[in-house]
Amino acid sequence: MIRALYVLIFFIGLSAYSQVEKYRITNLKINNENPHFGLMQLSDHEIIFTSYRLTRRGKVKYFAGNPLLTIFKAELTNDGQMLNAKPILIDPDQNIRHVTSATMSSDGKRLYLTTNYTEKDRPDGHFKATNFHIKVGAYKEGVGWSNFKVLPFCQPKYSYAHPALSSDGKVLYFIANIRGGKETTKGGSDIFKVNILENGDFSEPENLGSMVNSYSREMFPFISDDDTLYFASNRPGGYGGFDIYKSILNADGTYKKAVKMPKPINSAKDDFSLIINANTKAGYFSSKRAKGKGDDDIYYFTAE
Repeated sequence: MIRALYVLIFFIGLSAYSQVEKYRITNLKINNENPHFGLMQLSDHEIIFTSYRLTRRGKVKYFAGNPLLTIFKAELTNDGQMLNAKPILIDPDQNIRHVTSATMSSDGKRLYLTTNYTEKDRPDGHFKATNFHIKVGAYKEGVGWSNFKVLPFCQPKYSYAHPALSSDGKVLYFIANIRGGKETTKGGSDIFKVNILENGDFSEPENLGSMVNSYSREMFPFISDDDTLYFASNRPGGYGGFDIYKSILNADGTYKKAVKMPKPINSAKDDFSLIINANTKAGYFSSKRAKGKGDDDIYYFTAE
């Protein structure tokens, strides 16, 4: 009886092991010595990502001694490569020098981005100039993305970043270090969400809770079409640096306990900014892993 039970347990374990997700990854040709991250797919043929702003001669642009980041749009090929990457056009009058991440509504009418306060919208009183916040703007033909406004729930004393929209466009996910009350941040930064209301307003930020967030730092949320949340965290128990985790949305709106993605999605270095097609199980992520081409590289992955 004991032997039969042992054999049964062995085969159950073998079956579970065989169901572990396996992936094949490819370092993209677009990568070079500069960072590439902040991925968000717009369609089957277009994607946006973050990298350094460049001069006409291809040199990195700086402001106050720091390199400037902006958003690029690229075409996608059938084998997952990115071609013809160009910076998106942002109205110069908006005075937005530095953008660390962005997402676009499915109808292409609204762009949410992470940036710093400018001379035009800097808040009154004392605030931390290095804090980020999220703005939303609209596209103006011949001008570019314009009319940016700080989202109303962003408080200058906190930092907000990495916007990501649900597939129906009704929920905005982001990270923040909000302190105080039952929605307080547990670690360096937590993942929050707000509902986008029919009149264009936003609900109050809601912390996704301890099944998702930790006492470490959570970054770069992405919600797939099957309501699985993917994000990066440097919590204990990972492979090293930031690792990519996923959490499945329950029917009641809560989340299952986040689990770590397997290798080779994760590595001993920073891995983050994953996006995935829920149907094909193919997607992209960024990594600073060994044998890359430079800084943060973009990798394309497919399920085996």
